[in-house]
Amino acid sequence: MITLSIIIVSWNVRDLLQRAIASAYASWGERPGLEIIVVDNASHDDSIAMLRADFPDVQVIANAENRGFTGGNNQGLAAATGDFLLLLNPDTEVIADALPRMVEYLQAHPGVGMVGPQLLNPDGSVQSSRRRFPTLPVLFLESTWLEKLAPRKLLRHYYAQEQPDDLVQDVDWITGAAMLTRRETFAQVGGMDEGFFMYSEELDWCRRIREAGWRVIYFPEARIIHHEGKSSEQVVPARHIYFQSSKVRYTRKYHGNAIAELLRLWLLAQYVWQTGIESVKWLTGHRRPLRAARLAAYRQVLKSKLRMVNE
Repeated sequence: MITLSIIIVSWNVRDLLQRAIASAYASWGERPGLEIIVVDNASHDDSIAMLRADFPDVQVIANAENRGFTGGNNQGLAAATGDFLLLLNPDTEVIADALPRMVEYLQAHPGVGMVGPQLLNPDGSVQSSRRRFPTLPVLFLESTWLEKLAPRKLLRHYYAQEQPDDLVQDVDWITGAAMLTRRETFAQVGGMDEGFFMYSEELDWCRRIREAGWRVIYFPEARIIHHEGKSSEQVVPARHIYFQSSKVRYTRKYHGNAIAELLRLWLLAQYVWQTGIESVKWLTGHRRPLRAARLAAYRQVLKSKLRMVNE
C-alpha cells in the first residue's frame, strides 16, 4: 500500500534531480509506502540513464517532447497510487523529516486539501512561497518594471508578509516547488489546467481547491531548499513569454476577456518601453552583450504577442 507518491517533472537538470531524489528518500527513511515518479520532458543531459543507474525503484515516464510543467505533472498524477500526492520540483532538497511531517499534518487535518512547506534559498534564507489571490492592481503591476512603484501595502498583502514566516497559516495559494495534496482532493478537483504550460498553474489549481471547500496551508514546520528557476533559466525568452501569457490566461479565466485583453496589451507596452530603454543603453555602449541579450528576448516576447500556443 502506497502512502506517499512523489511526482517530479524534470528537464535537463540531472545533477539537481539526483540530489532531490536522494533527499526525498532520506527524508522518508525506512517508512514503507513511498513511490517516486519522474516525468522527464525530453531531457538531453543523460537524466534517464542516471535514474536507471542510481534509482532503479523510481518509476520513469520518458516523454519524447516537452509537455510542460502541467502536462508532466498530470501524467505523474495519473500514474500515482498513493493516498497523498506530492508535486516536487527537481531543483529542491528535502530537509530532515519534512515529508512525513507534511503527510502527518494532512492526516490530522481532514479539511485541508493542500499543504506547502517553508521554502528556503540555498543560503538558508526564507523564500517567498505563500500568497493571496492577486487583485487586478497586482496582476497589472507585479513582475513588471512598475512593480517598484506599487504601494507597499498592496504587495505586502499579496505576499502575506504581515504574517510571520514561522507560523502555520491558511493561505490562498502556495508556489509550485512543493505541493502536497490528498487523493480525495485530486479526485474532486482534477489535475492541473494544461492550458498553462508553466507559471500560474499552481495559482489556478489552489484556487479550484479553495473553491471546492478545501483549505490550503503554509506549513513551515517542514522545510525544503529550492534552487529556484534552474529549468526555466535555460530559455530566458520563453520564460518571459510563458510567465506573462499565463498571467493573461489566468486573468481571462477568472476576470473575463475584456480585462485579460487589456492586461495583454498593457504588458506588451511594458516590453516596448523596455526595448526602447535597452536600445538607448546599447547605443551608448553600456554593457552591450547584456543589452543585446535582453533586446533579443524582448523581441521574441513582442513577436509572441503574449498569446498561448493554443489560442
